[in-house]
Order: sequence, then C-alpha cells, then structure tokens
Amino acid sequence: QVNFVVCQLFALLAAIWFRTYLHSSKTSPFIRHVVATLLGLYLALFCFGWYALHFVIQSGISYYIMIIIGVENMHKYCFVFALGYLTVCQITRVYIFDYGQYSADFSGPMMIITQKITSLAFEIHDGMFRKNEDLTPSQRCLAVRRMPSLLEYLSYNCNFMGILAGPLCSYKDYINFIEGRSYQLQQSEANGKEDTKYEQTDPSPNIAVAQKLLICGLSLLFHMTITKTLPVEYNIDENFRATASWPVRFFYLYVSLMAARPKYYFAWTLADAINNAAGFGFRGYDKNGVTRWDLISNLRIQQIESSTSFKMFLDNWNIQTALWLKRVCYERATFSPTIQTFILSAIWHGVYPGYYLTFLTGVLMTLAARAIRNNIRHYFVESPTVKLCYDIITWMTTQVAISYTVVPFVLLSVKPSFTFYSSCYFCLHIASILVLLVFPLKRTQKGSKKHESIQPVWSRKLEEENLLQKNSYSTTNNSFSQKEEITCRYQALKQ
Repeated sequence: QVNFVVCQLFALLAAIWFRTYLHSSKTSPFIRHVVATLLGLYLALFCFGWYALHFVIQSGISYYIMIIIGVENMHKYCFVFALGYLTVCQITRVYIFDYGQYSADFSGPMMIITQKITSLAFEIHDGMFRKNEDLTPSQRCLAVRRMPSLLEYLSYNCNFMGILAGPLCSYKDYINFIEGRSYQLQQSEANGKEDTKYEQTDPSPNIAVAQKLLICGLSLLFHMTITKTLPVEYNIDENFRATASWPVRFFYLYVSLMAARPKYYFAWTLADAINNAAGFGFRGYDKNGVTRWDLISNLRIQQIESSTSFKMFLDNWNIQTALWLKRVCYERATFSPTIQTFILSAIWHGVYPGYYLTFLTGVLMTLAARAIRNNIRHYFVESPTVKLCYDIITWMTTQVAISYTVVPFVLLSVKPSFTFYSSCYFCLHIASILVLLVFPLKRTQKGSKKHESIQPVWSRKLEEENLLQKNSYSTTNNSFSQKEEITCRYQALKQ
C-alpha cells in the first residue's frame, strides 16, 4: 500500500512534468508514447518487482494474436486469452501464495490492462471488419479503423498515468490526447461545427486536480481514522449477532460498508487527478462555460451516497468498468445478457468465492429493483411530499441492499459470507425472489425498444453521457471516416 501511494504521487509529479515539458505542441507523439510507456513500466517494476513482467507478457501476446489471427476473429481470441491469463495469475496469487492478503497484488493493474486489451480488440473488429450500418451509435464512434503499432499498443496499456489504478479509457481518446487533438476536437464539438478560432484552446486542469487531491486527502483521512473502528467483520461477530437488535445490526451493516468505500474513493480519484494533471480527461465545457475534467472519471461520490435505487448506485460506481461490461458483454450477448454480464464481472474481479456470491446476489437485487421501479414508482411521483417520502424510503432500502450484497466481496471466503447471510435468514434474497414473483419484469415490443428495456441498470444513462463526453476521433488519415465520426458525435451532442 505504501509502494502504491508513493508510486501514484510520483506519477502525479511526472504527469505535471509531462504536460509542461512534453506537451504535444513541443514534442512528437513518438516521444510522448516512449516516455509514457517507460515511466509506466518503471512504476510497475518499483511497485511489484518482477511481477510487472506479466503486464508486458499479457500485452505482447495479445498484440501477437491480433496480428496473426486477423480482424474477423481476433476479438474472441484476445478476450479469451487476456481474461484467461488474468484468471491464472489470480489463482496462483490467491491459492498458492497469499490467500486473503493484498501484498504484491499485481493482478490489480492486470485487471485494467485486460479491460484495455479486450476493449481495443472489439473496437478494431468493429472498425475494420463489421459494416457501419451493423454498429450501434456508440460502437460506430469508438470503432478503430487501423491497426495500432506495437508502441501505441504498449503505451495505451502500460502508460504511467493509468498502469497502477486505471481508469479505463478508449483507445481513440488516448491517441487523441497523445497527438494533441483532444482539446481541439472537444472545442469543435461544443460549438457544433469546426471553429478554427478556438482550435488551439488548451484549458488548465489545475483547479480540477486541486479539487480531486482535496477529496483524496479527506478520503484517506477518513479511511485511516474511521474505517478501522468500523470493521465489516464485526457483522459476523457472534456476540454482536446474539445481543444486537435487528435495527442496530442493519444500521451497523450500513455504516461499516460506507466506511469501507473511502479507500476506493482515494485510489480512483487520485488516478483521475494524475490523468488530468497530464492533460488527459478534458470533456469540454458545461452550460456556464466551466471546463469539465471528468471524461474518464470512475465515480461520483455525492450520487453514490445519496442513491435511491440500485440503478443510481451502479450508474455512479466504477463507471468505466460498467461501460466496459456493457460494450464487450451485454450488448453482444446472445442470451441472458444481465446474468452473463454479472458472471463476467465476477470472473474479472478475481477468484475469491465472495466475489461470486456478491455478483450472483447482485443479479437478484438488480432484477428485483428494476421490477419494483417499473411497477410501482409512477404511483409516488405526482405529489412532491409523497415523492420525498418515497425517496427517503428507497434511499434507506438501497443503502441497506447494497451493503447486504457486497458483504461477501469484503469477507472473500464462503464460510464467513454464509455466516452473515444465514444470520440474516437470507432475508433480502427471499424478498427479491418474492418481488420477482409478484412484480414480473414488463415485456416490451420487439426490436430496439425491447433491447432498450432490458439494458442493465447502468446502461442507458451511462451510454448517453458517454456519447456526449467522448472525444473519440479516428486516427486514420481517411477523410471520409473522420467526417463520418464527426457527424456521429454531433448527432449525439444534439440529443
């Protein structure tokens, strides 16, 4: 943990230097790629030792697969290899070396690299093999029209800004940043046309970085002072379970899981700040003309803590991973997309049994929450007073349900997880099943409306925001492709 914090602080300083002295206006994309890659590999080597070789091996073999297999099927082979290699590394780390310990957890960066490998493979397949009319609007905008060079590939996977904690970004956003086109394109999009007057605008990320570092400091302080006094393990303490009343137990369940979240707030917000300090993550301007630096942000803390539904919580938690799951699994699944997506999420997270218990429980909770929202919410939105009461009740229910669901994710093992659930008599599991029996999911019309209605809870809102925020332009020299993408992006902006 100390190594991680030290490396991320070094990466923050390196990002400031990178933006100041290796700005795209001062040096070539080749130099920026080389420096970003070498700094990333150095940080990985410092933090994880020779385990960092796994990052290069996984990326190198995936690139070789892309070259020899061809664009028709490479996305399948890259997906199976990258996820399989990650799983093997997780198995050896967990069951051979240090079960339950997080020392030298080199699988964390591999999880991000796996996302990048699989995302890019699908984007190349979409851009170089599939017909344009067969792609969804988001696939069309993210499609990559040429094969990246080995240097570009390694830079995308292993750059110093995101190698330790991400977050995931699209390949085209990253290339636009390296080549110095992100500000120009965002400004052009904001105006709805090509406006050369503002093409050289280079907004400063200093205020955004300072705000995010403040959040990091508060999160770290909270984690070091409060989190340890509210351990999640106390939920299965025999004396606590025997003496505490049900309201007390559920209240402690909520506060203990809430206290476990600041470490994620710290890590993800610091990673976001590092990218911003390097000049990456600019999303344009809001309606008041204020710069927005949340292109690749991974969470929205205020919305998380005030969530009144499972959908709202997942919309704002680990945002980039939710988008990855949708793009590589949900919208391409041939059957039971929600179940397949949760299973993929569990496999990607690791091999602890607690992960699978959490995500299988999450399937039930997601479907039940969707059924309730679709069937009864409209009765409570007419009157402001009634809606306020409804929101308070759903906030309490959501926070308890989220906490109940993720307890195995923290406890990791089967025995303590079942101890917790059995002590609660599997009450929310049973309640979810009863809800699905009483309030079945509504059937919709065939076609696109049906597909839209069964999207996972995070899907529609995030995809709409992503279409607005992405500055994904083709790196190919083909002017037709670039014009086509500009049109796609402009239509999304108007929506």
